[in-house]
Amino acid sequence: MVSVLTENWTIVNPRDLRAIVRMAQEAEDAGFDMVMVSDHIVLGPSAGSQGRMANPRDYAMPGNQDPATPWPSNLVLLSAIAQATSRIRIGAIALIAPLRHPLALAHDLAALDLLSEGRLVIQPTVSWHRDEYAALGVDFGHRGKILDEQLAILRLAWGESPASFHGEFFNFDDAYVEPKPWRPEGPAMWFGGERASDHVVRRLLAYGSGFHPVGRVDEADIADLRARIHAGGRDLTEFEMVGGTRVNFPDDHSCASLPEALEEIPRQRELGFTTFAIKPSIFIDDAADHARFCQEVVERVARDTAH
Repeated sequence: MVSVLTENWTIVNPRDLRAIVRMAQEAEDAGFDMVMVSDHIVLGPSAGSQGRMANPRDYAMPGNQDPATPWPSNLVLLSAIAQATSRIRIGAIALIAPLRHPLALAHDLAALDLLSEGRLVIQPTVSWHRDEYAALGVDFGHRGKILDEQLAILRLAWGESPASFHGEFFNFDDAYVEPKPWRPEGPAMWFGGERASDHVVRRLLAYGSGFHPVGRVDEADIADLRARIHAGGRDLTEFEMVGGTRVNFPDDHSCASLPEALEEIPRQRELGFTTFAIKPSIFIDDAADHARFCQEVVERVARDTAH
């Protein structure tokens, strides 16, 4: 199980980042396999252009956020979590790579991978927020091509030094990125999105170790993905398949039902998913309940799996 640490701050104060670190420790103690933190650097007015989420415990999605939502640096926060834990994997999920220079990103991720002793998982993405790109001076319209160059540069930078690259967006010669990550190939890398686009499949084939879609997938989606992965010379069983729980809140002011949410897991297991993400702030409002919640999740999933 993977714990999605809060982004909407219904459990803890957004200035109390140590509380998030404690939640990661509690997840590890309960037997969770991983914690993940998502990413934004800045938000702009269009962050809420699709209408803000009715229930603040829900997932932050494109266009449903208050622009003032705090998004602390995910790499800094994960560094603290890496130091405070020893077993659990740490995930920089929905890492908006095009907003960073690839050499700086390679340098930071290598250090974080070393600090965690190889427990780092990253999910590079282009994201959705045009205002964020504009504020940071990055071309929103070319973000996919930028990411493709960045992925190639990460591989180069984590390989033998020096590295040189000449592309449409980045050019450098004889760059030494040191120290290297914990593993020669660098951190584990997932890809995903609202659909398995051609871009996602191409990046999966070239760099990926896991597939993490957003939203509900069905048997036809997985059959299509399996065929496309096979056509690219790999097998879907090579990838960590990451599913999750989605809920219907009883109203705009209440938490969701955990047993109801976990009913989705057997269906996803039948589709080949082996890892499942759950967001505690959907189900509890008090950080004092978090350790108990994590233990309950682990026990329920183990019991359901045994049956």
